[in-house]
Amino acid sequence: MQEKIVIVKEERRFLLKKLYQLQAAAEAESQLQIHNTKVQSAGHSPPSVSSESSSSAKKSSVKKRVSTDTPENLKVNSKPKKTMALTKTKKMVQPIPLDMTGRPVFPIVLGGPTVHSLGEVVSDRPDYHTEEFIFPVGFCSTRVYGSLRDPEKKCVYTCKVLDGGSSPSFEIVADNELDAPLVARSANDCHSLLLRHINNAVGIEVVNTQGRGPEFFGFSHPTIQNLIQSSPGTRKCSAYKWSKFEVSRSGEPPAEENDASLSFDALQRSIAFSKSHMRMVKMKEEQPEQMIRDSNASLRDLLMS
Repeated sequence: MQEKIVIVKEERRFLLKKLYQLQAAAEAESQLQIHNTKVQSAGHSPPSVSSESSSSAKKSSVKKRVSTDTPENLKVNSKPKKTMALTKTKKMVQPIPLDMTGRPVFPIVLGGPTVHSLGEVVSDRPDYHTEEFIFPVGFCSTRVYGSLRDPEKKCVYTCKVLDGGSSPSFEIVADNELDAPLVARSANDCHSLLLRHINNAVGIEVVNTQGRGPEFFGFSHPTIQNLIQSSPGTRKCSAYKWSKFEVSRSGEPPAEENDASLSFDALQRSIAFSKSHMRMVKMKEEQPEQMIRDSNASLRDLLMS
């Protein structure tokens, strides 16, 4: 009986998620239908059948009105910018494996981040979401990046969203620095702390310290954002603006962005370039001094001879 109850609960969650998705699609279709009816009513008017003379006069007046008013009505009522904005908000998501109840199978590997838990949406506290992102408590992901001790070596970082009271708490922990987590009140600040540690460990600035927390944590990834948006409680997030998602036909995950603040390989290229540049600068600075020493030595040899 307990197994049956668990299965029924899972089916209920799955059906609720599908219901939310269908409601969103129905709202979009209704808006498009209202928009089309406004365009049709602006461009066409019903004919009159009272008499032949009146109908011909009205037809001519209708033609004049259509010829003069239709371009303006189309400009006002068609609203092409709104429809283009709707198409641009669509984000491509990659297909992920699902269990028999339709829930995602964890961990979800996305190329850069690997998501282990979506967490729970907190809708009664406004700081736990913005217009673009939702920060579920219990969200957990991992990512391979440069070590805090030696950025040229790989390290696995665990990224979490914790309950911080009125606002969420973001945490990044290295697998070799479990006792020294990086904690901040925003994902960008937390990621910025990590990048500053990387620069300090190398001794030169090899990466821009401007944080990209949502990308590093992974909750800005379209696939994860779609799953979080489909979670219970998101409808009550008043400030969040819903996005439209579409499954990628290729089925392949997008390539990791070539950014040294997110990719380990890009970080290694930045470190190698910065070190070679520093060596060249030192050689240029040392070259005049060496020339002076050589000239002094040759002058001394001439005097001695």
